[in-house]
Amino acid sequence: MNQWTWINGSNLVNQTGNYGLQGVSSASNIPPPRGLAYTWTDSSGPFWLFGGLAAPTQQSDTFLNDLWKFTAGQWTWVGGSPTPNQPGVWGVQGIAAPANIPGPREGGASWVDRSGNFWLFGGLGLDANGNSEYLNDLWRYSGGQWTWVSGSKVGGQPGVYGTQGVPSASNVPGARSTSANWIDANGNFWLFGGFGSDSTGKVDYLNDLWEYSAGQWAWISGSNIVNQSGFYGTQGAPSPANVPGARLEPLSWNDPTGTLWLFGGSPGPDGSFHLFNDLWKFNANLWTWVSGSNSLDQPGNYGIQGTAAASNVPGARVSGMTWTDHSGHLWLFGGDGKDSTSAVGQLNDLWRYDGTNWTWISGSNLIGQSGIYGTMGTAGSGNIPGARNWGAAWIDSSGNMWLFGGNGYDSTGKLGYLNDLWEYQP
Repeated sequence: MNQWTWINGSNLVNQTGNYGLQGVSSASNIPPPRGLAYTWTDSSGPFWLFGGLAAPTQQSDTFLNDLWKFTAGQWTWVGGSPTPNQPGVWGVQGIAAPANIPGPREGGASWVDRSGNFWLFGGLGLDANGNSEYLNDLWRYSGGQWTWVSGSKVGGQPGVYGTQGVPSASNVPGARSTSANWIDANGNFWLFGGFGSDSTGKVDYLNDLWEYSAGQWAWISGSNIVNQSGFYGTQGAPSPANVPGARLEPLSWNDPTGTLWLFGGSPGPDGSFHLFNDLWKFNANLWTWVSGSNSLDQPGNYGIQGTAAASNVPGARVSGMTWTDHSGHLWLFGGDGKDSTSAVGQLNDLWRYDGTNWTWISGSNLIGQSGIYGTMGTAGSGNIPGARNWGAAWIDSSGNMWLFGGNGYDSTGKLGYLNDLWEYQP
């Protein structure tokens, strides 16, 4: 169909949301606006949403730790607090308990294992002392209860890297947020880069690659020191020497073959906003630079809408929303980055990568576009979410893509935090 449908939520920014009664689904329930939330799809189909960053105040960030489920067209507030910046309950490490709940946070990593359990790692939020810190605690949600599995309940922890390539119970990535993350064909979790602590405790941009398997972390590639440059090698040629440079907020996918894909992100330095548009893949323990530039701050080359071409490439960006469809195509929507004129801002362009070429599917090649919502519940060729970054994304059992919230533009062109839910049928 190649059409967007506005499913629910508001077409205006900075709305309050409605929690309703805990555990009770309702057509009137809707999570409050947020960005950088944690998401997963369970084996029976429902979408889950945890935490994120609400609109910040002048005094402080506003972190959430509410847990939501979306199924049969309705939201249910499942757990956590409706009030921002509430303390977490870590409990006893390794022991599930009804009272346990991760502290409020945003920008960490999440995945689902082969048993259908949800896992959550790190982010930026409140630690057990109530301090706003980068985190490296690992949690599992199963059977309606949370378990603090590993890492520290105190923020700001350095990484324990051990020996490269060797898993160990003592290994753990340093505290961080806005990493790339994947699940491979064997159900193992992978984590790359972000902004956080290296082996010395220094906090900045990372390019370390980690694997979590059978309850242990292994440092696979990249550096245990922040702010490392990448090595691109020859485009299209895998090599043990290749590695993406340190970056935060990159975009990531995993395809049906188990290949891990990485696009864009920002390398810093602090106080500067530079952007990548390089596309990488990781397969057979080797990185390959696939497309895009090894130079910073490239504008998008959109070509003809709907037509794949070798010269097409999305502009450099961070924090877009990604999906992989049932055919193994990679999809990218929006983010904060460069449009076709090299202007920087929120985007609402939709792209597909078929393994060889990029295709600009829909949306604008210019920043700052308002959403066109149409009629709630009705697909339309003119519908398009407003430009945004930090949104939440899922894919359903039919291969349709779902998008929730983020920081972006509403139907009136106002910029703020969103809680609109959209479906895209490719």
